[in-house]
Amino acid sequence: MPGLIFAFILTLALTAIPGATDVVAAVSQDQSNAGQMTPLQLLIERQRTRLGSAEQEERRDAVSQLGAMHHRDASRVAVAALIDPSPTVRATAASAILALTGEEVATNLIPLLSDKHEFVRREAAYALGKTGSASAVNPLIDRLLLDKEDGVRSAAAVALGEISSDAAVTTLAAVVSSQVVTVSSKKNAKSKKEKNPFVLRAAARSLGQIGSRAAVPALLTVLQDETADDDVRREAAIALGLIGDPAAIPALRNQSSARDPYFARAAFNAIDSIVKAKTKR
Repeated sequence: MPGLIFAFILTLALTAIPGATDVVAAVSQDQSNAGQMTPLQLLIERQRTRLGSAEQEERRDAVSQLGAMHHRDASRVAVAALIDPSPTVRATAASAILALTGEEVATNLIPLLSDKHEFVRREAAYALGKTGSASAVNPLIDRLLLDKEDGVRSAAAVALGEISSDAAVTTLAAVVSSQVVTVSSKKNAKSKKEKNPFVLRAAARSLGQIGSRAAVPALLTVLQDETADDDVRREAAIALGLIGDPAAIPALRNQSSARDPYFARAAFNAIDSIVKAKTKR
């Protein structure tokens, strides 16, 4: 009761101040609107407000919390952070919008593949892999072939495997078998073979995920290349097992006693997978 009396007196006092009545009405309306929001909506609105902070870390945390909600309304708010001045915030936003549809995510993230910061491009590529969007395939192929940073090329290769589009097979096969690919720069264009083992492993693994027999010749090339990194050859063996083409068995059998025990085991397991798959047909 004392609280109600105090509020009544305060309201009377405010009405004597020019303009104060409008302030009271506005506050009352805000409180009414807040009362109509669900707890989730209130949380989203709080993070939306924090996105306007002058502090980079607060904006980054707001984006992170929006992503952790795994809700499309939260992801829609996080979209605004994709153009934040801070690359850290933009990179965080790439995965925070994944509650949207695949095509919505792709539309918003594809421009980030051209961001001047390597880790923003990398995070955008990883996030695009989770969309399953066919529209992301060609932009990711461009990053795999043209980006100067190993981390971005690896992320693009991983993403192409997650999307699992046959349209990526030719490019991934060219990369994994060390065929010539084009690398562009502003001044000129030059050709080189992919040498980074992480990119090569990612490309081999993605070919296995896609499962196209068109990739078998390229995978056999790296499988039998004794100058290649053993980890890359192991991924090629695993990929061949996933594809399940019996034509790969002789080459796999030749590697089942390789000097690297992990590679040898991968070749043996691949043969086993192919035989079992053939038996089920």
